[in-house]
Amino acid sequence: MHQITVNDIVVDVVRKNIKNLHLAVYPPVGRVRIAVPSRTSDDAIRLFVISKLPWIKKHRTKLQTQERQPAREYVTGESHYYQGNRFLLNVIHENSKNKVIVRDKTFIDLIINKESTLEHRHRVMTEWYRKQLKEQISPMIDKWQKIIGVNAASHHIRQMRTRWGSCNVRTKRILFNLELIKKPTHCMEYVVVHELVHLLERLHNHRFISYMDKFMPQWRSYREELNRFIRDSR
Repeated sequence: MHQITVNDIVVDVVRKNIKNLHLAVYPPVGRVRIAVPSRTSDDAIRLFVISKLPWIKKHRTKLQTQERQPAREYVTGESHYYQGNRFLLNVIHENSKNKVIVRDKTFIDLIINKESTLEHRHRVMTEWYRKQLKEQISPMIDKWQKIIGVNAASHHIRQMRTRWGSCNVRTKRILFNLELIKKPTHCMEYVVVHELVHLLERLHNHRFISYMDKFMPQWRSYREELNRFIRDSR
């Protein structure tokens, strides 16, 4: 991959064994990426990007003006999201094992030592989120592998800035963004289906879309809902 600059917009260029050019703008900050056939010249790429500048600017503006959650301090009264719902954090100081409890569909209790630092509280919450996502996403993968007729070799959870998930078709290894646990369950399921379908079709082409329409007809609305959710600035 290398980069070109068009009208002060940095574009990541990836050359692949494909027939058409594929342009995308990724959250959270509007990173621009274009996949092109292997022998496409930089001049041809620049001309194509120039023709798409209004579209690029529209999507970047939309992403960059989305409401952001403030930086986390992990104190009582702070808003946190889980499964698409907003909860109020309730920090309880106890000299016991650190734990997190969802209570009354309103509160997330963070039980932690009084002397805990910001980074410690962040780490405890992050590991709880990771555990919840792992427990919830594994049954979804089992369910949809049977429906789609594929098998992933492994799946892992990672904090990612620009993708909800990714699939290495060669190794059949799938990664899921930790932030998915904060989104509605059906949005999480959409990402599971999306990544598993890549085991049938590597590219986001008409064949890929046809598979998505077949297995999850409402996937477009789920994708839109997922991408308009408030983003966390941490």
